[in-house]
Amino acid sequence: MRTLRKIIFFTLFTILIFEKVTAESPHYIDFKYILNQSEAGKKAQNFLKSKLEKGIKNLQDREKKIQDEEKQIIQKKKLITADEYKKKVVDLRKKVSKLQKERNTLLETVAKDRAKARNILLKNLNPIVKDYMNENKIRMVIDKKNLLLADEQLDITNQIMSLLNKKLKSISLN
Repeated sequence: MRTLRKIIFFTLFTILIFEKVTAESPHYIDFKYILNQSEAGKKAQNFLKSKLEKGIKNLQDREKKIQDEEKQIIQKKKLITADEYKKKVVDLRKKVSKLQKERNTLLETVAKDRAKARNILLKNLNPIVKDYMNENKIRMVIDKKNLLLADEQLDITNQIMSLLNKKLKSISLN
């Protein structure tokens, strides 16, 4: 009877200590992986990538037209007056400047959309992580990029990503 009490006491003591230790140990999430590999993150990246590619293709087509126009102006240099030549060169420079501004605008727009998508994902991710922490009695979650070494059993990235995929299917960037 005494040994049975010791075994029960030891078992309960071990369970309580183990629960306390797992609740005390910080877990970690790979936010970058979640942002890039979640369903909503992938869809947002594909949308932004296609937007950027279409914009760049349009700019490259217009750049080619400007280069062709430049060649024509150079060929006609001897056939037209100096004032007319200067006027066409100034006109061409304005077109090049406008094209460069449009390229910068395109890049800025895509960067803003990327930041917007990231913020939307993080806003949806924070309550999921908090709920997961409460359910599993986790007191601290750290981003993997700020970690030197950790046990892989403390990685909750996949669990959080599956919860995020259930909650958020896509992001509206329009």
